[in-house]
Amino acid sequence: MNTLSRTITGIIAIALGSLLTIIGLFGVIVALIYGIPILIIGLFILFNKKEDEIEKIRTKPKVGGKIK
Repeated sequence: MNTLSRTITGIIAIALGSLLTIIGLFGVIVALIYGIPILIIGLFILFNKKEDEIEKIRTKPKVGGKIK
């Protein structure tokens, strides 16, 4: 995910999670069950910076190979 799509997705998830959490606090308890996890996932999506980094492949040297 690039930065723009991660930001848009994170903000939408945070807004939806916050809305459901507020609704859950004032009445429908089921909304709390959905609202809090969506809020946490939205925060994770928004602030996860390590997803865009590409790790280098580390190779191990061969042990016990034949010497020519």
